[in-house]
Amino acid sequence: MKCYKDFAHIYDELINKDIDYKSWVQTILKNYDELNMDRKDYLDLGCGTGNITELIAAKFVSSWAVDLSYDMLTEAETKMRSKGIKVKFVCQDITQLNLNKKFNLITCCLDSTNYILEEEKLIAYFKGIHNHLKDNGIFIFDMNSYYKLTKILGNNIYNYDDENVTYIWENFLEDDIVDMYLTFFVKQGEYYRRFDEEHSERAYKHERVCELLKLCGLELVKVMDNYEEKIISHETERITYIVKKANEEEV
Repeated sequence: MKCYKDFAHIYDELINKDIDYKSWVQTILKNYDELNMDRKDYLDLGCGTGNITELIAAKFVSSWAVDLSYDMLTEAETKMRSKGIKVKFVCQDITQLNLNKKFNLITCCLDSTNYILEEEKLIAYFKGIHNHLKDNGIFIFDMNSYYKLTKILGNNIYNYDDENVTYIWENFLEDDIVDMYLTFFVKQGEYYRRFDEEHSERAYKHERVCELLKLCGLELVKVMDNYEEKIISHETERITYIVKKANEEEV
């Protein structure tokens, strides 16, 4: 799967138009502080270019960030360095997490969890989270809902066009997996450079996610509709999960 290579260099330009990162972080920290007041060790998984990492790392004593894309990590590291924010970056598969460290808060935002296409690997991912959380640790993540991936994104075509970037986005749904094919044209001087990206996300039903969290020793505290303090519905497009490490006797 070819993803987050050339795209890394224009990611922020596109995504910042759609995502209110500051609002998301306010919700994350508010809910975290209600459960754990120790802002010591923080880990951001699937950190991308570091938009969430940057805002939360500034509030913690020590911060780490993990992503599978070297290109995205390079963009994130450059961003942190320019702003004087210290973060330890690691290139690693989040389903095989191995950092030899435990954290008070772990986040995984912007549907990175949906990129895990096999349930066995999702279980390994949740177990890795459990193993990297301190006893009072909190895990906050979001997922594109089953409804969004199967009813909105699946088998659909989108396009975007502005002065500097144009793209065509084609999606194909099969067996709860949406394969996404994106063709970009990015202006460079008088010409446009073309590159292609391929992404795949799996649609998981909310009830199954809850079952797997419990199986992996993670206790669900709250779910929200897209980082807003409102109850999810059958048409919720992004589900935010707030989870804590369960006591060993509860597992």
